[in-house]
Amino acid sequence: MIATVTSKGRVTLPAEAQKRLKLRPGTKLQFIVINEERLEIVPVKETVTSLKGMAPKPDIHLSLADMEKAVAEGALS
Repeated sequence: MIATVTSKGRVTLPAEAQKRLKLRPGTKLQFIVINEERLEIVPVKETVTSLKGMAPKPDIHLSLADMEKAVAEGALS
């Protein structure tokens, strides 16, 4: 795959590269210089905090003690 750098330093990633890396609009990319002739582009993974609100809140509310008890009972079975 080949892309061209514009006079403003911009590059359009080939559609095949976007598809294979599952890139969507807004995806951040990290550029890693390997050596004087090589560059690696890696999609930045989302942080755990960015996942907040993706899952609905549970209907059942458990205390920490209840959760610890459930874990201990599960470990015994």
